[in-house]
Amino acid sequence: MTLVNSIIGGGQTLASRQGQAQIRSVVVDEESAGQRLDNFLIRHLKGVPKTHVYRIIRSGEVRVNKGRARADTRVEAGDVVRVPPVRTAERTADGSTVPVPGREFPVLMEDEALLAIDKPAGVAVHGGSGVSFGVIEQLRQARPQARFLELVHRLDRETSGILLVARKRSTLRHLQDQFRDRETGKTYLALVVGDWPASRKVIDLPLHKYLLADGERRVKVVGKDDPDGMKSVTLVKVRERLSGFTLLEVTIKTGRTHQIRVHLASQGHPIAGDDKYGDFEHNKALQRLGLRRMFLHAWHLQFNHPATGVRIKLAATLPSELERFLHHVRPPPTV
Repeated sequence: MTLVNSIIGGGQTLASRQGQAQIRSVVVDEESAGQRLDNFLIRHLKGVPKTHVYRIIRSGEVRVNKGRARADTRVEAGDVVRVPPVRTAERTADGSTVPVPGREFPVLMEDEALLAIDKPAGVAVHGGSGVSFGVIEQLRQARPQARFLELVHRLDRETSGILLVARKRSTLRHLQDQFRDRETGKTYLALVVGDWPASRKVIDLPLHKYLLADGERRVKVVGKDDPDGMKSVTLVKVRERLSGFTLLEVTIKTGRTHQIRVHLASQGHPIAGDDKYGDFEHNKALQRLGLRRMFLHAWHLQFNHPATGVRIKLAATLPSELERFLHHVRPPPTV
């Protein structure tokens, strides 16, 4: 493990010493203006585990203009970000970093402003939390000529489907503003265990993020008067009833971490194959039936094109392994 000695790009660096450790102050430049604080740090603290970035923000070790700031604080040009001493991710036995293989992903849409891909399950969107690299690092490696590639939003590692990547800084800001202001439309397909009540169409329950003893992130439903609860709204529509399961169309009005997984599980109907909020023994049985992943797929996405203003509607077909499982659990046709 080695101390990060400098931060390059996106700011001018002013170093100060506190004993043997270095504290850095980074001045936000015009190109980085409007970014969330967590994304700003992840982008510039190359090799630092994402979990550690969030930890130093939560602890107050990161300061913006000498004041504490949240992960979702948007930095502006001229802001001074105080960064404590941090350590890079693990290296291989010979001291080198883990190489990132270039990889392209199925493209749903591509132009000068953005790239929309169909992310497969099992691939993280970025490195961190014990993952050396993800979609964005692989795309950058596969497209060395690209001057700018940044994630607009995120999907859980085990969730498949539509993922947007900005190819310009202006595109990133525009699309992230749309996500924040709820101007996008995001609908997922989720297979839940049991018979979902047709009358249960809206889940309006605050969510709170916390960490397990080993540092792994979790989310839980809390009371509406909980000061740490974040408003979270999920709309649910029954698409198909199957043997022991219900296929749902789930539209999120807020984009909280693990929102769909926690909201559905809180109603007694966890997503099939969910290893965090589902039933462990039931998931083992599902693996024997051929479902070896969580049945959650980012199916439809709508947004306004950042350059033209035209409403874009994207769709990603259900992956073949999920279609096969649906076929397996569909009740036989009635004669």
